[in-house]
Amino acid sequence: MALVLVGRVGRPHGVAGEIYVDRIVLSADELRALGELEWRGRGSDHRALKIRSVRATHDRLLVHFAGVDQREAAALLTNGELWTAAERLPDPGPGLAYTFQFVGLRVVDTTGRELGVVRDVTSGSAQPLYVVEREGRERFYPAIEPFVKSVDFAAGVITLALPPGFEELES
Repeated sequence: MALVLVGRVGRPHGVAGEIYVDRIVLSADELRALGELEWRGRGSDHRALKIRSVRATHDRLLVHFAGVDQREAAALLTNGELWTAAERLPDPGPGLAYTFQFVGLRVVDTTGRELGVVRDVTSGSAQPLYVVEREGRERFYPAIEPFVKSVDFAAGVITLALPPGFEELES
C-alpha cells in the first residue's frame, strides 16, 4: 500500500482548532470522504487524524480534526503533512491526474532528447512547474499547454515542446 501526500498543514485558524491545509488537490467533499488521514511531522512523529469537518476558503481548505479542539492543539500539527493510501483517492476524472502520478516520469523534448526525471510538481507564480532532475541538478519546466505535448503514464514519459531560446535560460 503506497501512501501519497494529500496536503501540507499550515497555520491554525481562529481558536476552535481549525487548521489550514495547503497544496491540496482534493475538493472539500473529496477530503471529507477520506474520513481519516495520517499526519507526519518532523522526524518520526506521526498519528492518525479523523476528519470532523472541512470547508473551502480561497485557495486552500480549513480542516477540523477530532480531538483537535483548540488553537494550541492545532498549532502542534503546523508544518506537518497529510498522507493517505493512493487507492483511497477518488478518480481525478478523464484527462486528469494527481501530482504524485507525475513524479518519476522521464521528461523528453519533441526531438526525444532526455531532459531528466520529474522529482516534484510545484506552483510557480503563474503556472505549475515540473521540477526535473538531471545530472544532480534541478531544472524547472512549464507543466501546461502549449508546452506539454503528451503525457504517457504507461510508458512513463512526458514530452515537452520548449520555446526557442529556452535552453539558454536554463543555463
